[in-house]
Amino acid sequence: MPSRASVKRYVRRQVMRAAYRTDLRRPLDPNLAVYGAYWNRGVACNPAAIHAKARELAPHIRGVWAVSSRHRDRMPAGVPYVIEGSRPYWRAMATATYLVNNSSFPGGFTKRPGQRYLQTHHGTPLKTMGLDQRAYPELARKTDFAKIRAHVGQWDFSLSTNPHSTEVWDRVYPGPYQRLDLGYPRNDVYFTATAEDIAKIRAELGIHADQTALLYAPTHRDYREGFVPDLDPERLARELGPDYVVLMRAHYFYGRSAGLGGAPTGRVRDVTAHPRVEELCLAADALITDYSSLAFDYACLDRPIVVHAPDWDTYRTTRGTYFDLLSGRPGDTPGAVTATSDELVEVFRTGEWRSPASAALRTAFRERFCPYDDGHAAERVVRRFFAVPFAPPSR
Repeated sequence: MPSRASVKRYVRRQVMRAAYRTDLRRPLDPNLAVYGAYWNRGVACNPAAIHAKARELAPHIRGVWAVSSRHRDRMPAGVPYVIEGSRPYWRAMATATYLVNNSSFPGGFTKRPGQRYLQTHHGTPLKTMGLDQRAYPELARKTDFAKIRAHVGQWDFSLSTNPHSTEVWDRVYPGPYQRLDLGYPRNDVYFTATAEDIAKIRAELGIHADQTALLYAPTHRDYREGFVPDLDPERLARELGPDYVVLMRAHYFYGRSAGLGGAPTGRVRDVTAHPRVEELCLAADALITDYSSLAFDYACLDRPIVVHAPDWDTYRTTRGTYFDLLSGRPGDTPGAVTATSDELVEVFRTGEWRSPASAALRTAFRERFCPYDDGHAAERVVRRFFAVPFAPPSR
């Protein structure tokens, strides 16, 4: 027999759905936009940058964020939001003219004629995505491809930051949407941040001016349970000495902590819960990562990138990739590559991480994957999506 709590939840869902069907008969609000990011985890990524720029260029547009009740504490003060599944959420979804998301809106909303949906995505695809996952049994078993197709059918626009992404999105998310090859708004800050901005961020993180900050940000693994880092950040900090500090950021799928506990050296910081990964990138002198799309964004800064990938063969076999990140070919590999902790330490001790050879790889990688990013992507997207005209040049 169902518990009283489960019956109560069922009744509430039915009431909400009935109210939503009523709201679908209301006229659309021409000045309402609903934003979402990372399955309702709060204000982040491309939607956050678009929201901020829309408040500047289109102040008549009222933006509201869809947020899970588990993440409402992440909402900045003064930013309007609705809780996923609530009555205000369903009314907003039914009446907003504009919808912006980097993943998907929950609950199976009904997209109405007149609504405009912008899919911003949230990275450059190295790993297989969308319908391409059908070739990998373990992924295919857990993926609802009919649901993917239905979701893509709602999009009016698909944002891209490079030709590689556009080609992949077109194939793995087939649909009648329009392509927006305009760059990623979340990357604008890498071109607009001042030296003073960066110094302030570093100070807030406790990084001394004379320290080299290394951001270690690995992606998640489909074949692993829980967060298992492929390097010991405390050992790395200890081996490199007091001139280095390691910022450790676990993938958001694993929660808000990298599980480091107290770091005896005092030079390892768990920054998983930091609200803006862009600020961590600005603070870091180099990025250590594996298959994370963060490498493609960080390349905008033209700072060293080290690929630490002990499990490359396993990752390619279980998840699939679109190119060989470790090949050393210009355009494929962003810098030095390591497969063991000893190799990683040596890359920094010998200076290979910032050698001319590594810089040349980074330049080719940047040219391939950052051609649309120039600090003005958010403006281009806002003017295109919200139909905000460009101001005539001043005389």
